[in-house]
Amino acid sequence: MSNPFVQIVEPLDAKQPLKKFFNLSKLEDARYGMLTTLGKHLVSFDEHLRTSAEFVLPFFLLSHCLIIFYYSGVPAVVDFAAMRDAVKKLGGDPENINPICPADLVIDHSIQQNTLLFQWGSQAFKNMRIIPPGSGIIHQVNLEYLARVVMDQDGYYYPDSVVGTDSHTTMVDGLGVLGWGVGGIEAEAVMLGQPISMVLPEVVGYKLLGNPQPLVTSTDIVLTITKHLRQVGVVGKFVEFFGPGVAQLSIADRATIANMCPEYGATAAYFPVDDISIGYLVQTGRDKEKILCTKKYLEAVGMLRDFKNSSQDPDFTQVVELDLHTVVPCCSGPKRPQDKVAVSDMKKDFETCLGAKQGFKGFQIAPDRHNSVIKFNFEGCDFELAHGSVVIAAITSCTNTSNPSVMLGAGLLAKKAVEAGLTVKPYIKTSLSPGSGVVTYYLRESGVMSYLSQLGFDVVGYGCMTCIGNSGPLPDSVVEAIVQGDLVAVGVLSGNRNFEGRVHPNTRANYLASPPLVIAYAIAGTVRIDFEEEPLGINASGKKIFLKDIWPTRNEIQAVERQFVIPGMFKEVYQKIETVNESWNALDAPSDKLYTWNPKSTYIKSPPFFDGLTLALQTPKTIEDAYVLLNFGDSVTTDHISPAGNIARNSPAARYLTSRGLTPREFNSYGSRRGNDAVMARGTFANIRLVNKFIDKQGPQTVHFPSGETLDVFDAAERYKQAGHPLIVLAGKEYGAGSSRDWAAKGPFLLGVKAVLAESYERIHRSNLVGMGVIPLQYLPGEDARTLGLTGRERYTIIIPENLKPQMNIQIKV
Repeated sequence: MSNPFVQIVEPLDAKQPLKKFFNLSKLEDARYGMLTTLGKHLVSFDEHLRTSAEFVLPFFLLSHCLIIFYYSGVPAVVDFAAMRDAVKKLGGDPENINPICPADLVIDHSIQQNTLLFQWGSQAFKNMRIIPPGSGIIHQVNLEYLARVVMDQDGYYYPDSVVGTDSHTTMVDGLGVLGWGVGGIEAEAVMLGQPISMVLPEVVGYKLLGNPQPLVTSTDIVLTITKHLRQVGVVGKFVEFFGPGVAQLSIADRATIANMCPEYGATAAYFPVDDISIGYLVQTGRDKEKILCTKKYLEAVGMLRDFKNSSQDPDFTQVVELDLHTVVPCCSGPKRPQDKVAVSDMKKDFETCLGAKQGFKGFQIAPDRHNSVIKFNFEGCDFELAHGSVVIAAITSCTNTSNPSVMLGAGLLAKKAVEAGLTVKPYIKTSLSPGSGVVTYYLRESGVMSYLSQLGFDVVGYGCMTCIGNSGPLPDSVVEAIVQGDLVAVGVLSGNRNFEGRVHPNTRANYLASPPLVIAYAIAGTVRIDFEEEPLGINASGKKIFLKDIWPTRNEIQAVERQFVIPGMFKEVYQKIETVNESWNALDAPSDKLYTWNPKSTYIKSPPFFDGLTLALQTPKTIEDAYVLLNFGDSVTTDHISPAGNIARNSPAARYLTSRGLTPREFNSYGSRRGNDAVMARGTFANIRLVNKFIDKQGPQTVHFPSGETLDVFDAAERYKQAGHPLIVLAGKEYGAGSSRDWAAKGPFLLGVKAVLAESYERIHRSNLVGMGVIPLQYLPGEDARTLGLTGRERYTIIIPENLKPQMNIQIKV
């Protein structure tokens, strides 16, 4: 996704040379890193840049003209349709609401009634190509099919780049395509002509050395890097990987590392193009002539890297190192992706978390209950659950299913497990949701799919599943046992996020792990196991089977990968995108330029964002006597803020859907109803793990101060709105971390939130708040709610000057 200009805002010092901002050793140097390449194109602007406080970078710095949607695609098309209605009412031409740049919208999630909307959009909007359902998850489709690496437009070659409406757009950085995520709101604005503004980032060089150990997977490497870079602190920065260790990583390995970029807080995580990148283009069936031109262009401009040649290493703001040989098998959890735990320490670490104080690494379970056991019956058989029991084991598409090495590794481990006589307990919810049809192809062709199926890991679809809360319900008897014993049940998944309440309401502990480890923990049935000392299970012959007995070696995996991951399968799988599947073409979509809303639909509804819109310019107004709706501490994520996962039966959203004649079985998930603002507003701040300082327990409730009543957040907000009271939110550090969800800003806006006062923000969420007219205020350095003595029970008047600008100080009267 792009438009002709990318606006970069940076307080430039006229006394400093341009190289300070592009990390250039010298502008004419042929050794280019990611940003030094961009700097090369700016030589002619040198004098202007040295004296200007703001400047605009040319279009080719964000060149791909690609927008990648997943769930964000639903509200984007809904918003555009509503904008057309608003323009029509104002007497304008509704067709002026149209993307000015080419945009690809990849449908990869639960669609239901949204399909007709997308089909209408593909016909009503120019410059919008819609990739139909069933193709795969957006990031993998981009990596395997859409990304060009080098653009060829009207005889001009220039580097490919992309921004997309998901924070994990960074996955394509592993192929050498500079990309990062923006919010859905920001994306819509850019599609309609607004520039992307950003502060020129620092670039941290991450040097990789050595070779991985034989039993280490790319997942282990990325979880290690995630923890390391969180400690280094790279929020708002670009990370570029270099050093001889990079040459030891496949493109799939690099893409796995780049995908997790949001989890370590960087804006982009870039791997420059080398011969392995070119080989990947061949492997994935790209056009041979274009591949040849790509390589020649990169060689000509000095952008084709040899990671073993240190003379090509760029200059960086900061350099950190990792010896790949020091990486050990690991997981991350139980509540955050940066909390790495070595597999050898998992049992001890989990048991420590049980008794630790409630927090990211604690559940505060009384010592006398650590060994509680609850018996239950499932399908006529008796089982037991305890703290640490695995109830969800999912190989899910977020991070790892782009990587044949870990997927084939999981398949080979499954094969050996079945042959050794091991099984998975039937009550454990197992699933396999690959990133694209290519994965199914090579798993089937290599002969391991049947073994995965025997352990319960059948393909359930090609899109985000368990990672986004779409695991579906657990068996009733399992839920009853968990509730009865107040058990800390566990989900193990190969995703990238494990924040509280995200995976499933009944799994209080969730661990990120490689696909082979997901299967291993599913077989074990618990995370309270020492794989070195304790067997995974005992087969029918009474033999103890240990993990080391069935774990495939790196050489085994690579041999199978070389044989079965071939160009032909990529061409076959993606051929359907060129022809578009028959069922998609057969849809009878309306051809009108205005969308015909169905008043009976509970999935698609015209949003109220443009109600009362006039041609008069609206100036920001002072926020007077606002109440605090919620008072948060640190690390409140968009999973806490925006509607996600299943719709709880006792929630405001459930009550709304019931009033529309739906039964709980028909509620579906919030993600599937992103086109209905009535559902989404009611699902805002509805996370069951929400920690609000006004309430003495976790849950989606708050205090309505005029009455003193404790209410669901939506119900309290409605009371304030009916009385004409504006609202604000108080928060600590890293407010809005997590997925770049537009509803994390739209929802608070609809609840009547006018401003947020926090210690710091996640970049995309802050931008989304601005896009919705919710002002993101930040405490002055060294100050916070504690130092100022704020409890959140005060009334706040925020003085908004007419000349409101970023980074200016404003007055708040309490």
